[in-house]
Amino acid sequence: MVDISWGGLALAALFAAFTGFNDAGALVGMGLRIPAFRPVTGLVLLAAAVAAAPVVLGTAVAATLGQRLVAFDGADAGAAVTAGVGGAILVTAALSARGLPTSLTLALIGGIAGAGVGAQTSVNWRVIGLVLLVAAVSPVAGALTALAVTKMVGALPAPEGAGRRLRRLHVGALIATCLAYGANDGQKMLAVWAAVQSGNPAAQAVSPLALATVTGCFLVGGMIGLPRLAAALAGRLTSGRPDAVVVTELSGAGVVLGTAALGAPVSMTQSLSGAMVGTGLSGGARRVRWRGVARLGRAWLLTLPAAFAVSAVGCLTLEVIR
Repeated sequence: MVDISWGGLALAALFAAFTGFNDAGALVGMGLRIPAFRPVTGLVLLAAAVAAAPVVLGTAVAATLGQRLVAFDGADAGAAVTAGVGGAILVTAALSARGLPTSLTLALIGGIAGAGVGAQTSVNWRVIGLVLLVAAVSPVAGALTALAVTKMVGALPAPEGAGRRLRRLHVGALIATCLAYGANDGQKMLAVWAAVQSGNPAAQAVSPLALATVTGCFLVGGMIGLPRLAAALAGRLTSGRPDAVVVTELSGAGVVLGTAALGAPVSMTQSLSGAMVGTGLSGGARRVRWRGVARLGRAWLLTLPAAFAVSAVGCLTLEVIR
């Protein structure tokens, strides 16, 4: 029989549902300007990638989040993980309430580190520093990639049936985005599941219970959050032209898949936001809504230290209560 922590299962399920609420609407809603698929279809594809990517593409990112940042062990591990995950959810929810689709991945990294400090356990600051460096570079890489792709596409002659080709490209770009999300950003749910069950992410990736729970809760959260967050990114950073949306999706997916191969947790939201800015810059700096970029950047800068502080205090509080 499998030893299951039901309290941990509830926490992991809540985190997966909140991840779907926070992430899915922004990812799927970005392509609503192109009538190639229904939003629910996009959500189902994204959830399928969350379930399939750890099995097909590995669990390097989940291992980094769950094992390499902080060594949670001992009798107090459950309280520390609860504080870290809870802090990440609280901070992300507070920012989302202000209309900012900030990075739940950044919040989780900050929450895990803060809980490690609060629990007075070993925190691998070197790995955390490298992860944050990659996270800082990913929006820039997304912008440069999108800028280059936009210029290359613009140099090609316009074919007949361009609208039909654009819809087909959008379907391919959506699939690439879903795979990239499942291979990297989506693995934070698997990392939390493994942590609360005191297991290994690679073993949990082939667990039917783990995959079914994480995927199902993610899908439910995404359905709840889609109407509220659908166009949160596209309408605030650039004009959101249909061809720019396709370039943004392809560029962001390429960056996130590359970082997944390195085992570095990177937010899909950050990479896509950078790619949006890159597509806007291809038509001149005035096409970028810099006020929205600055507002989103401030949210990113606030996310990690806020989650760190909330989780550290929460962990210390749980220790006192216990």
